[in-house]
Amino acid sequence: MDISEATYDEPIRAGFVEDPQRPVLCFANHQPRGHRVRSHRHPRAQVVWAVSGAMRVVTDEASWIVPPTHAVWIPSGQRHQVTSLTETSVRYLYIDATACSGLPQDAQVLEVTALMRELALRMLKYETLLLNNTPLPAAEQQSLDLTLALLLDELSHLQPAPLYLPSARDRRLHRLMHTLVRHPDNNQRLEELAAGSGASVRTLERLFRKETGMSFQQWRTRVKLMESVNRLVEGESSAAIAHSLGYRSSSAFVAAFRRHFGKPPQSFIRTRE
Repeated sequence: MDISEATYDEPIRAGFVEDPQRPVLCFANHQPRGHRVRSHRHPRAQVVWAVSGAMRVVTDEASWIVPPTHAVWIPSGQRHQVTSLTETSVRYLYIDATACSGLPQDAQVLEVTALMRELALRMLKYETLLLNNTPLPAAEQQSLDLTLALLLDELSHLQPAPLYLPSARDRRLHRLMHTLVRHPDNNQRLEELAAGSGASVRTLERLFRKETGMSFQQWRTRVKLMESVNRLVEGESSAAIAHSLGYRSSSAFVAAFRRHFGKPPQSFIRTRE
């Protein structure tokens, strides 16, 4: 996927507001394909969710592809970058560190429930007032407090999903990974890829196990499955995806997808009501 002409944006200021009296701040944005927010960190934790479209979120340790059925949880202080892989309608929730008790300590993708979706959308009607610290009428404040409590409770119960791709610190392995992420249809053997990496096949195999906990083949399969999620969001059929990513058949792709994600491709990206 070529997003080399991406635009860059500064992070939203809500992530830097430290105020326990405003435990959750929110922001909605419409972003074109290829739009990027530069790498940054902030004191608030963050939930990134695309109501439509797909995003990639990258940290030092991993990257995630995020369809509309899922959201990325980013803990306080975690450096990250967000890229729109398609035209996206994005929702950001920024959670004060004082309200993060019981929430995950590590960045991860979470499956968005129907309740979580409705609570997040309800929060958006307060976004301008919250960001400007505008006082609310008593009835509105009570409704907001209830929404906040329910949202934080629901967030703590969301289930993680295997939508992450481990990264590496070794520059030789990182170079090879970058090639495969940019070209997920690349089916060269490790012996061929090693020629341009500056490391032997044995060294690369050892580094994959050490730095990702996966074999080379397992990691490459994950690259293809992550790319398939993005293509499904863009409307490609399972048959087209199977052909372009080098699977023997559509049924082979669907079987691999089901083994990894626990459900077939179209069910995985379908928003639950």
